[in-house]
Amino acid sequence: MAQTRFSADGFWWWDGAEWRPAFSQDRLWRWDGQGWVPARPPAASGSGSGIGLALGLIGGFVVILVLVSILVIVVLLTMGGQIANVFSNVTAALG
Repeated sequence: MAQTRFSADGFWWWDGAEWRPAFSQDRLWRWDGQGWVPARPPAASGSGSGIGLALGLIGGFVVILVLVSILVIVVLLTMGGQIANVFSNVTAALG
């Protein structure tokens, strides 16, 4: 018997005349070339539980928060007098 030919993504198999789905509609069964077998869940990559991804996202958020805070402090230190002057002018114009 000839070896079953699967598509590069593994979702289709060639029956000699047309491409047929290699997974059932509910994705619980997979065609292995001989018959339908239970589909295995995709192999987990990385930590498996997503803890590494969560820590990376939290760390990235903290870094961005620190950089924005530093930028605000620098702007206030360099332009604080000018900003205060603008508010004084607005207060004088209103009062």
